[in-house]
Amino acid sequence: MAKKSFEEALAQLQGIVEELETGDLPLEKAIRKFEDGMKLSKYCNDCLDDAESRLTKLTESGEERPFLPSPPSEEESFT
Repeated sequence: MAKKSFEEALAQLQGIVEELETGDLPLEKAIRKFEDGMKLSKYCNDCLDDAESRLTKLTESGEERPFLPSPPSEEESFT
């Protein structure tokens, strides 16, 4: 079986959440969906952890710093 991309896993997880939120599933099916959702959640978190690790290694200093977008330029400002 091919490995899912982060985006595919996240979309599948969102679908499961929507199904569970309806409250229309029988208990056993809801439990199975919840278990599947937990596996997908762990997979997504692992993907994000891996991406963070890779980005940290790419920084020159190797220090872990939060990624903050640069402030908008005056041209992008809406004031």
